[in-house]
Order: sequence, then structure tokens, then C-alpha cells
Amino acid sequence: MKVFGIAGWSGSGKTTLLEKLIPEFTRRGLRVSVIKHAHHGFDLDRPGKDSFRHREAGATQVLMLSGERWVLMHELRGRAEPTLEEQLALLAPCDIVLIEGYKAAAVPKVEVHRPSHGKPPLWPENPHVVAVATDADIDCPLPRLPLNDAAAVAAFIIDFPDKP
Repeated sequence: MKVFGIAGWSGSGKTTLLEKLIPEFTRRGLRVSVIKHAHHGFDLDRPGKDSFRHREAGATQVLMLSGERWVLMHELRGRAEPTLEEQLALLAPCDIVLIEGYKAAAVPKVEVHRPSHGKPPLWPENPHVVAVATDADIDCPLPRLPLNDAAAVAAFIIDFPDKP
């Protein structure tokens, strides 16, 4: 499976780009998975629900399922955060995994960069950024992709060579 990152500062438009890329890949017949790395805590569960109560009681894993979807919640309980490689190994077979976050991970990335947000670009310091998706005319030695053209960004990702 191809693994490709979408990187950028908070508020740059990473999630919006991902929302547009996923249908581009699925239209091409590709199965897509996404890994979203959060630097802060999060909870998909709600207090009072059975699954929340199970976790609060000390369960390390709670698997919830229905006829439409399933989710496995895993509590780290003080253990180290799993590596990207460990997380990739948990995914069902697919054609492409898009990663939001994991800025330092050694996977190729498209940086979402908007100079109007006042943040510096990542590409000068991040050797894993291989292209920049932007809505501005910037001076950059990497391929520049039109941020609002998901088909062009998807084509770049598909055509980007996999590791040898």
C-alpha cells in the first residue's frame, strides 16, 4: 500500500484537502484509509454510554460494532504511543493510506501552505515534504500543486514513486 502524508500548520486546510482527495481516489477505484495523529487528547465516546463506562472501569480495549461500522478503542494506560509503523500494521488491506499529522515521519508528504496564515513553510526544514499545495504564488524549489484542485494533488500522489 502507498503511504502518503498531508502536513501543514493547524488551520492550513489539511482536513479540507483530505476530504476532497478521498473521493478522488475512490473514483479511481482505490481503497483509502486515513490515519489522523492528534497532539492533544481526544475521545470518540461520551460519558454515560456503556463503552465509556467499560473504559472508565479499566478495560484496555473496547470494540463496538453495529451492522454499519465498528470501532476498536484502545486505552494506553500510561504505555508509550504506538509508532506510525505499528498503526499501519493494524489497518485492513487498502491501496493508499493518507496520514494527517506525523510531520516528522519518514513518509513523503504534500505540505498545505497558505502564506496568508502567517506561518513559515515546513518544506525548508522537513526533508519528507516532496510538494507544496498552495493557493498562492510562492518561491519554492519543490513541485507546487494547486490547493483547490484535488484531482491534480491526487494525480501527483498516485504518480509519486514508491520506495525502492
